[in-house]
Amino acid sequence: MPPTTPARRAVVAVMASVALLGAAAIPAVAAPHAASAGYADDSARLGYQKAVAARVLKGVFEQGDTAVVDRYVRSDYIQHNPFAADGAETLKGLATSVHAQFPDAVYDIKRVISDGDLVLVHSNVVLTPGTRGSAVFDIFRFQGGKIAEHWDTGQNVPESSANGNDMFSTVSWPQTSQPGPGFLTAYNKKLVTAAFDQLLVKKDLSAIDRYWGSEYHQHNPGIADGVAGVKAGLGGYFEAFPQLAVSRKRVIAEGDLVAVHSHYVNAPGERGQAVVDLFRVRGGKIVEHWDVLQDVPESSANGNGMF
Repeated sequence: MPPTTPARRAVVAVMASVALLGAAAIPAVAAPHAASAGYADDSARLGYQKAVAARVLKGVFEQGDTAVVDRYVRSDYIQHNPFAADGAETLKGLATSVHAQFPDAVYDIKRVISDGDLVLVHSNVVLTPGTRGSAVFDIFRFQGGKIAEHWDTGQNVPESSANGNDMFSTVSWPQTSQPGPGFLTAYNKKLVTAAFDQLLVKKDLSAIDRYWGSEYHQHNPGIADGVAGVKAGLGGYFEAFPQLAVSRKRVIAEGDLVAVHSHYVNAPGERGQAVVDLFRVRGGKIVEHWDVLQDVPESSANGNGMF
């Protein structure tokens, strides 16, 4: 939601340069097999994509195994992380160097959702044991069973939070990181898209009364918990930046989890921030929210832009 906290610091910029940030493993997702790319049904395809994303992240960044890139990443891989160039070979070189520099790095996946050809991974990335690390969202596009394109956002995890929640936990019931039933996906995707557009694109605070549940849990460390907290936080944000422009780029949903990848520009002429907002929906109301915010830099190593 509102980009009120500083984006990626120096150590996060080092991590960004590796181009694929994520975690070691996904609970309840099996290791991918080549035969799975045949997809017995849509759920098998979505599960395969999530497993591939996890396998690549685990192999490259915890084990330094670049063979997983050859197996699961297209050679013409398109990169939107501004610190890394295009191509699978670049990814292998960067991953090897970062793994050598941070051999004890942990990529702790918190939740993963898959929608169509897109997979979203929400992770706590800790390069050095004992530090808080960073919150990272990775988005992967699949083509022909392999990773073809990548976007991400990342920010440091702060020492404290205005709401008492960390940036990763699930507070709303049931307290699970797994997405809900697939039959909910289309409805929840439509609901969150409408809520996002009314609240953040049109800056209409009445959207909170319409779409937000009375039990609402906030994980943005700069905003207080509950409906009152989001009203006060966003109300102040809109007043501070009356020319705020938010453009929605892509929406990814599975079950009760819906992510919106967007470009926030506080004032005309600014480069703005790349933001991923992740919402949880229960009973037709938004009940929980996580986000990650990153400044759009002046230049990029790949020329593709962050969106």
